[in-house]
Amino acid sequence: MFAQQSLSSGHISYLQQSGAQPGVIFLHGFKSDMLGGKATALAEFCTARGQAFLRFDCRAHGQSDGDFSDFTIGGALEDTLHMLDNLTTGPQILVGSSMGGWLAFLCALHRPQRIKAIIGIAPAPDFTDQIYHDDLNDVQRAELKATGQTFMPSEYGKPYLITKKLINDGRNHFVMDRLGDIKCPLRILHGQQDVDVDWRQSEEIIRRWGGDAQVTFIPDGDHRLSRADDLAELQRITAQLLAPA
Repeated sequence: MFAQQSLSSGHISYLQQSGAQPGVIFLHGFKSDMLGGKATALAEFCTARGQAFLRFDCRAHGQSDGDFSDFTIGGALEDTLHMLDNLTTGPQILVGSSMGGWLAFLCALHRPQRIKAIIGIAPAPDFTDQIYHDDLNDVQRAELKATGQTFMPSEYGKPYLITKKLINDGRNHFVMDRLGDIKCPLRILHGQQDVDVDWRQSEEIIRRWGGDAQVTFIPDGDHRLSRADDLAELQRITAQLLAPA
């Protein structure tokens, strides 16, 4: 059964397991949720180890309150910092999938003393800029300007609603030029058949990172990286970061 945290914007649903520190927090992707294969695999992994684990749905996603037309990166960051501050103590390892990677980087900038390490799964920092300039065509950009919203086709089901609010707010939270300020260890897992986030961006993230950073590329991996072998690699990387120094 889902537990809930109350914010001024509504209720945030979450699942939490108590256990040893450092804790692990899973941050889901855009239009995803806390019940996907990666989050479930990490929950099982942390249960087996007796490790503290937290996963939750950002507003307008999964079981949480909110209308997706109001969703912004700033709102998702507010949710993430609230959960970090109110439901966890001590050092945390953030595991961010796609958009969750962007949120993890922002958390490391806002709460550097709380973040022990970050694992990015096809991390997508600043992806709203890519959406606007690369993914939308001229007709969609004109519709966005005129009406405040447009729709972008998705390989995962219904088209994604893209709002002017999402695009404009995203610019307030760009992190690619601030990665050098983040000093915690970073591990990235990225499929080289990813059609949503170019794997070369992960090379650039590693180049700009301010601390120890490594990337593992999966030659035949897609964006989701939810196959059994992908999940096993995610668990292996998590175990390495949890090991005593």
